Amino acid sequence: MSRSRALDRRLNPYREDLAAAHLRGEVKADRFEEGQDMQVVAGQLSLLREPRPDAPMDTQLLFGEVFRVYENKSGWAWGQSAQDDYVGYVAREGLAPKPSKPTHSVAALRTFIYPEPDLKTRPATPVSMNGLVTVIAAKGDYSRIDRGGWIFTQHLSPVGAHARDFVSVAQEFLGVPYLWGGRDSLGLDCSGLVQMSLERAGISSLRDTDMQEATLGEALPEPIDFTMLKRGDLVFWKGHVGIMRDDQWLIHANAHHMRVAEERLDIAMSRIARGEHGHVTSIKRLSSLRS
Repeated sequence: MSRSRALDRRLNPYREDLAAAHLRGEVKADRFEEGQDMQVVAGQLSLLREPRPDAPMDTQLLFGEVFRVYENKSGWAWGQSAQDDYVGYVAREGLAPKPSKPTHSVAALRTFIYPEPDLKTRPATPVSMNGLVTVIAAKGDYSRIDRGGWIFTQHLSPVGAHARDFVSVAQEFLGVPYLWGGRDSLGLDCSGLVQMSLERAGISSLRDTDMQEATLGEALPEPIDFTMLKRGDLVFWKGHVGIMRDDQWLIHANAHHMRVAEERLDIAMSRIARGEHGHVTSIKRLSSLRS
């Protein structure tokens, strides 16, 4: 097997005709590019598998995140997220050049960028939790951001200030609809819930379930003693993941309820075992990763 086949295309920007310059010598491509960093200026931006509107959505980029562009063609930008390294295509109109250094992140589940520092003005852009902004001024209860507009200051948190408990963050998403590839408060999937909750708590996470299972925390020894589970343990199946609220209840975005729900683990395990995800593959404990 060649080295290029071993590299995960979800996390490494390369195609037969084009690849990132840092992959020179590791993959074969017709040309290599350094890429240009651009910033997301839409509330959320779908990252697609192919450059067409109806292509599968693998994940989403949030307001203020950086996307390194290696190709800009026919209204589509192909590149890689600086947040979690995911590779794909986004609509070029949702990006702006010259990224600014963020000063704050959105701490509320969702907020709005208003055209004026007044709640009665029509909101211009909705922004989800973990969106990034650069505050340049303040007036009353609102902060002005460099991209234009005002955000309610109490919905923001200084960069570097994190939530203490990512499980409590996950509970804020209860009732949010399930959306394959979703990563914001309008809709998200199981690994999106884990990633967003951990990020708010200052813990970096890759995007997909298999990546999270391979890289997060320490696996509980097998055979798994399900009576020893703790708050914050991550329960993995093939293609699914949930967060333990306590020693019995699971929080997960799932296609059974089609929303983020709390469910007794034993009930979830019994139902999931009968479907495509099968039995629990591992349980990972994150105590060593807490900041």
